[in-house]
Amino acid sequence: MAEIINELISEKEIDRKVRELGRQISMDYAGKEVVLIGILKGACFFMCDLAKRIEVPVCIDFMSVSSYGKSTESSGIVRIIKDVDDPVEGKHVIIVEDIVDSGRTLHNLTELFKERNAASIRTCTLLDKPDRRVVDLKVDYTGFVIPDRFVVGYGMDYDQRYRTLPYIGHVSFT
Repeated sequence: MAEIINELISEKEIDRKVRELGRQISMDYAGKEVVLIGILKGACFFMCDLAKRIEVPVCIDFMSVSSYGKSTESSGIVRIIKDVDDPVEGKHVIIVEDIVDSGRTLHNLTELFKERNAASIRTCTLLDKPDRRVVDLKVDYTGFVIPDRFVVGYGMDYDQRYRTLPYIGHVSFT
């Protein structure tokens, strides 16, 4: 089976939206330091660009969480493969995702950081697929709301391919 990638969101549109999100986070956290926790591997491109656009002190950390494996569908089981390196107690945490569909990952991580006594917890995603939501979840900072399509690029992959595309593409299988 071959894949065809059609551009859905351009590099220029992504850059404009990341700048906008950085400004909003900077205003919301004026006078505070934030900890961005990127969910590997997909959020790495987005989080690094976002961190450069935030004008308050920023610390970064990463988690590796899996619910997809080599499939295009979430298994529904969220596994923590790599946890954060530093404690979040008393810190203002923003969980950064590449895409939110079912909402399970962000819901589980939000609960985890509540248990770890973060001062505040917000969520930020480049892409949101609300039609796929299976848990009640409000994302605090959203780049783009997209239809229920399988997408790649700008950190997102299909079986470890297409992460380095500078745009978001929709995958069609032939």
